[in-house]
Amino acid sequence: MYKKYIKQTLDFVLALVALVLLLPVFVTLTLLLLVTYRTNPFFVQARPGKDGKTFRLVKFRTMQNQRAEASESSLTDAQRVTTIGKFIRNTSLDELPQLLNVLKGEMSLIGPRPLLPEYLPLYNQIQRRRHEVKPGITGWAQVNGRNAISWQEKFTYDVWYVNNMSFLLDLKILLLTIRKVLTANEITINGPEPLQKFKGNPEISHE
Repeated sequence: MYKKYIKQTLDFVLALVALVLLLPVFVTLTLLLLVTYRTNPFFVQARPGKDGKTFRLVKFRTMQNQRAEASESSLTDAQRVTTIGKFIRNTSLDELPQLLNVLKGEMSLIGPRPLLPEYLPLYNQIQRRRHEVKPGITGWAQVNGRNAISWQEKFTYDVWYVNNMSFLLDLKILLLTIRKVLTANEITINGPEPLQKFKGNPEISHE
């Protein structure tokens, strides 16, 4: 009952209330980033959602697209992140536009984080179950290590959430997320995903 009906309704209502309350912040950041980057203040990227169906995830832009003057190579992420970008990431405000994804029914407030489409063929049968539910702005893996845990641990947390989804668990994750944001705990320069890209599961030796 909660998974099929209540969760979706709660997502919509809470996302709408949060967006209304945070509208002054949303507008201020949009204008500030527009002036800072002189381009689209939003970062939009295709991500797989429920059942692997792709949607356009929206975040506030935190990095410049400029290239190094002394070479043809791109600047590192650390060099591309601006002062305002660091602030937005450290306060997790870059995730704020994803409330729009929640209102559109593409995401949930709580669920496995939406990763890159290129990872889809790399999951094993168990890991693929993370796409049985809508992706979330925050999730069980995010409050249990975030960038500090391995991909395998992350997927284990994601699948555990899918198997144990409930109102009380979602409430617990929401409260833990608020605490981590307020204490700026486990925030890294590269955002919510692990620093290294997922390259598939290591082969198991059968010796």
